[in-house]
Amino acid sequence: MTGIKTTGEKKMMFFSGRAHPELAEEVAHQLGVGVVPTKAFDFANGEIYVRYEESARGADCFLIQSHTAPINKWIMEQLIMIDALKRASARSITVIVPFYGYARQDKKHRGREPISARLIADMMKTAGADRILTVDLHTDQIQGFFDGPVDHLFALPLLADYVGSKVDRSKLTVVSPDAGRVRVADRWCDRLGAPLAIVHKRRDKDVANQVTVHEVVGEVEGRVCVLVDDMIDTGGTICAAADALFAHGAEDVIVTATHGVLSGPAADRLKNSPVSEFVFTNTLPTPGELEVDKITVLSIAPTIANAVREVFEDGSVTSLFDEQ
Repeated sequence: MTGIKTTGEKKMMFFSGRAHPELAEEVAHQLGVGVVPTKAFDFANGEIYVRYEESARGADCFLIQSHTAPINKWIMEQLIMIDALKRASARSITVIVPFYGYARQDKKHRGREPISARLIADMMKTAGADRILTVDLHTDQIQGFFDGPVDHLFALPLLADYVGSKVDRSKLTVVSPDAGRVRVADRWCDRLGAPLAIVHKRRDKDVANQVTVHEVVGEVEGRVCVLVDDMIDTGGTICAAADALFAHGAEDVIVTATHGVLSGPAADRLKNSPVSEFVFTNTLPTPGELEVDKITVLSIAPTIANAVREVFEDGSVTSLFDEQ
C-alpha cells in the first residue's frame, strides 16, 4: 500500500475583517458558528497587521469584508487576510464581498482609463482567494474578471417582497433609473406583476456624480413608483429621477437599492427629497451621521449565510434564486 488515508471531516471557519463587524456577526449567527478571533491593528504609518488566533490548517475558510469607507484600507486589509489564510494552509479560501469596491470602473469609457474592477479581482486571486461570493455587482460581466468561481447573490427577493407587502400592487409601477438597470427592473416586474417605466438620463462625462434627467418613458401618472438601483452614492442620480417622476404625476415614490454608500451630500439630498422611503440592505454600514427617518435597512445576512452553507456543503447557490 502506498500513501496514507484519513477519515477527517470537513471543517468550516468564518473570518471577518474590521470594516463591517455587525454584518459578520449576523452571518455567523445564521450559520451557527463563531467568528474566528483575529488580532488586527494599524501601525503608526498606516500599515495593517493581521494574525488569526486559531489554526486554519485544512479548513474551508470564509472571509467576509465589505468595501466601505475608507475603501482602500479595507480592500488592503482583506488582501492581507487572504494571504494570511493561504500561508496558514487553509484548504480553501472563499472571499465574501457584500459590496465589491471599484465595481463602477468595469470598462473603459475613454482612452487611458483603468479597468479597476478587474484589478481588484486580480489582486484577490494573487493573494490566494479560490472563490468570490458577492451581492448585486454593478454589472454582471465583473464575474468574468476573476479566474475562479464567482457566486453572484441578489437582494431582489428581499427588497421586492418588502415593497410588495407595503403597497397596493395594482397601483405599483417599477421604474429603472437608467437604461442599464432595465434588466433588473424587468425581474422586479415579473415578481410583483407590475408595469415598467424608465427614466432616461444623460451623465456629464467630465463631472463626477453630475446627471441631467431628460424624460420618463412609461405610465407613472397617479401611480406608486418604486425606483430600483444597485447602489446610491451621493444620491444625485436617484433624487433627480424621483423628481422627474413626481413632475410626471407620480402619486408616490419609493427608492430601493442594495448598497447604501451614502457619501458626501447624500444625507441632505435624502432628507430634502419628496421620496417617502429609501430601502437598503446592510451590505454596507449606514453612516452614523445619517439621521434620516425615512431610511429602512433590511438584513442581507440570511441570504449570505444560505449561500455559504451551499458552498460548504457542495450544494447549488443558483438554486437559492431559481424562482426568479
